[in-house]
Amino acid sequence: MNRDETISQQTDPQQRELLRVCRIGRAQGLKGEVNVRAFTDEPELRFAPGAVLYAKDGSRTYTIAHSRTFKDRWILHFKGVDNRDASEALNGLELYVEADDPEEMAEEDAWYPKDLIGLEAHVAENPANGIDTGKSGNVIGKVVDVIDGPAQSLLKIRLATPVIEQKDGNFVAAPAAGADTNNDNSNDSGNIGKHNGSKASGNRASKNDADKVIKTALVPFVDELVPDIDLDEHHLTLDPPIGLVPGL
Repeated sequence: MNRDETISQQTDPQQRELLRVCRIGRAQGLKGEVNVRAFTDEPELRFAPGAVLYAKDGSRTYTIAHSRTFKDRWILHFKGVDNRDASEALNGLELYVEADDPEEMAEEDAWYPKDLIGLEAHVAENPANGIDTGKSGNVIGKVVDVIDGPAQSLLKIRLATPVIEQKDGNFVAAPAAGADTNNDNSNDSGNIGKHNGSKASGNRASKNDADKVIKTALVPFVDELVPDIDLDEHHLTLDPPIGLVPGL
């Protein structure tokens, strides 16, 4: 599943959307090469000789003369940038490409983060990674972010039913917002993520004694765990192993 990070929204309806693919860093050597931080899963395609990259507003273009890798870095040389002074002047510049055709991407099982954010996540039909088949089709939550990971992208899912991780490692459903409880398992924080601090009978528990309210989960964006994406129906399916999504 391929992804570039969508950043630039064009105001001209006839102009295709631009997607950020790299940020230029320090100069490399004396002949105009630059180091870049890549924001694409397809650097071999995006940084191929002859590829055209754009400034954020689309007004300037940069054509790649050649590219190479060194360890985990990409090093690019643009046509017309032939000395260190010129390459140093590009430091910090973010470059973009035109978005691919949506129909072609769908055929290739490729997606942009903006396509995924907001989709409702369901348990896959007949899950194969250990989840009870009786939970097939259950709503897990909603995709709220796509995060770059060291090995692959991660879907950040806001859980439809937040859970409490108890001190013994088990999970129970968190009380509904505003619910009155008589134990130390409720949390009054409205922030997403894991939190410490509980409230019981008007007294706040000590930070070390508090259970954790978990409202989100991270799922690797790989075919095995995300078997189906339906943009028309505005949902995707997940087939996570037991333990990846708390409380599932």
